[in-house]
Amino acid sequence: MNRKLLTAEGYQRLQDELNHLVRKERPEITAIVSWAASLGDRSENADYTYNKKKLREIDRRIRYLTRLFETAQKVEYHPQQDGKVYFGAWVELENDDGETVKFRIVGDEEIYGNKNYISLQSPMAKACLGKSTDDEIQVQTPKGKISWFIAQINYHSDP
Repeated sequence: MNRKLLTAEGYQRLQDELNHLVRKERPEITAIVSWAASLGDRSENADYTYNKKKLREIDRRIRYLTRLFETAQKVEYHPQQDGKVYFGAWVELENDDGETVKFRIVGDEEIYGNKNYISLQSPMAKACLGKSTDDEIQVQTPKGKISWFIAQINYHSDP
């Protein structure tokens, strides 16, 4: 089984989502579905149809998150990481034109909903891994190879 890497923050956020779905949202929607079903003809009951669909979506997400936590590995920050780019690092890159980009290297499950996060599997992240400040990296893009210099590495928060 492949391990799914998650930062400590990402692990907690997904755990909170699972708890919210199981303890709050699912019971609320189940109560609405039960109420709507008790009204009789379900074929023309919009409350029943809509909330039944919503309940299926919640159940699907609960199953997904439950399976994820079976293979998830929470990666905590360790002081030995300072000065080099590893999983969970905030990285600032600069090119020869003075353009900068900032991002955090995270697991595949964490990139959704945050434009400043990139997957550990992305070419940019792979090029940065193990590098130090002022190191040059080369990233293959559709436009060709682009060179960047690592300007800053931080593990504590969004720089």
